[in-house]
Amino acid sequence: MSNLLLNFIPTVQGMEWIILVAVIVIVLFGAKKLPELARSIGRATGEFEKGKAEAEAEVQRLKQKLKEGKPIEEEEEEKIEKIAKELGIETEGKSKEELKEEIAKAMLK
Repeated sequence: MSNLLLNFIPTVQGMEWIILVAVIVIVLFGAKKLPELARSIGRATGEFEKGKAEAEAEVQRLKQKLKEGKPIEEEEEEKIEKIAKELGIETEGKSKEELKEEIAKAMLK
């Protein structure tokens, strides 16, 4: 019985899908909202691509550091100390975790 029903449903292919989706979008959002919707989608796509490029660059940078033999943890510690010093936090004799806590407190002020 279900096979008979499927035979009666017209098939939608290729360009027909694009037209169908366009009609549904116009009905849902209205013709006046389409430019705004398109801009929003464009911005979101741009932000996604930017984030993707930054993540890929970071991965490449970390791979390079590993090839050079520099431990990643050491680089993280250097970054934490640099941030702490910029915020005026004393770094001598403090662990990485203590510095993170003080940085967080300083950022909330």
